[in-house]
Amino acid sequence: MSQDEDLEKFARELQEQILEQIKKRYSEIVIDHWQNPRNFRKIGNPDGYSKVKGSCGDTMEMFIKMKDETIIECCFQTDGCGTSIACGSLATDIAQNKSFTQALALVSADEILKRFGGLPEADVHCAQLASETLRRALADYLYNKRAPWKKYYRKT
Repeated sequence: MSQDEDLEKFARELQEQILEQIKKRYSEIVIDHWQNPRNFRKIGNPDGYSKVKGSCGDTMEMFIKMKDETIIECCFQTDGCGTSIACGSLATDIAQNKSFTQALALVSADEILKRFGGLPEADVHCAQLASETLRRALADYLYNKRAPWKKYYRKT
């Protein structure tokens, strides 16, 4: 076996060990949203936008497009860890195609935790960050709806 093949084998085995450790702490749905995040992108000229810095230093942004009081597109970006990615992914997935009031009621940290089957205590703040970021994007939508010209002056 060549040195490159040895290195590849070592890397593969290390990845498998890490994934096994992750599976002991997180549910399959958390791992799926982390490895295959939904709605991880920006939207140009959103109807609602927010950017929140969490207690751990992670930053999350959410973008929403509305039509007839229904969220037709909900996306996010984060510079955070895998759990922040998973929480942002689930939050936007839940909000997609919901009315303003449904999204406001449904997307809470408790709901994210429930759908994930829980998170380690050290990661609960990621669910709170995703929920807070979406709520602020919804508030921004409401604010801009009353004064639509203002959305063109914010920085996104």
